[in-house]
Amino acid sequence: MHTHPLLGVALVLGAASLWGTTGTAQALASGDLPAVWFGALRLLVAALFFLAYARLDTAPLPGARFPLGSVVLAGLCMAVYNLAFFAGVRLTGVALGTAVALGSGPVWAGLLQALWTRRWPAAVWWLGTAVAVTGGVLMSLGEGGLGLRADPLGLALCLLSGLSWGCYSLLNAVLLRHLSASRVTLWAFGVAALLALPWAAWDGGWPRLQARDLLAVLYVGAVTAGVAYLLYSHALRHISAATGVTLALGEPVVAFVLAVCVVGEQPGGWALPGLLLVLVGVVLVVRVELRTAGLQRG
Repeated sequence: MHTHPLLGVALVLGAASLWGTTGTAQALASGDLPAVWFGALRLLVAALFFLAYARLDTAPLPGARFPLGSVVLAGLCMAVYNLAFFAGVRLTGVALGTAVALGSGPVWAGLLQALWTRRWPAAVWWLGTAVAVTGGVLMSLGEGGLGLRADPLGLALCLLSGLSWGCYSLLNAVLLRHLSASRVTLWAFGVAALLALPWAAWDGGWPRLQARDLLAVLYVGAVTAGVAYLLYSHALRHISAATGVTLALGEPVVAFVLAVCVVGEQPGGWALPGLLLVLVGVVLVVRVELRTAGLQRG
């Protein structure tokens, strides 16, 4: 299969741009919907979106056996990624929890990919990832000031969320060898929704949705999960899973711009330096991906 790394980069950055609107959409909701229900309903709406989209998918099914185990594991990773993140953020606070979850994701992905392929990413990839992660952490902590709560369980849950995100990305790339992007996302999000909804009911009771909540859930489910993860899955046909996770750090950049321009928040002192570091790190990672693709073609 011929790959086009620039297309993959563009698709991930497009997905990250949509992910970056999630926080703004949640902020514009009523605020009465528990965060765990917000995440679970997002998975449900996304699964329904992928179900409708998959009916339009005319790609032939492969003759090989359906990879049921990998599909269930991908769905489990997606569910844990969402639920562990919301639970961890509740214990540590939004700033520290987001920094740990987003910052650890690329590191986990790089380590997992190295173990899977038995080939370590280039040193420049690690440098770019470290720079981008540092920038993402500064942006997240810059929004939360100094009132951080280093709760051990909360930090562990946020690290688990980052690990689950890295695992999902690697499994997604593997599943794309057997299934179309629409079917991969349909099965993964379907399993994730089936796991997340009972947990949300147990943890948050039965939700009371206002009109604003319903609109926000529909948007984050269909757009920031549905469209965004389709873009992300297509991108993983052209770039490595580890690079995809690092490029997803473009999400806090978009979230930062929207928070300032739409919600009216005032950026913290470290936000702008963090944004610059994310951009520098992304450029370094993209250069490594393009160089690797060129060597493989040569």
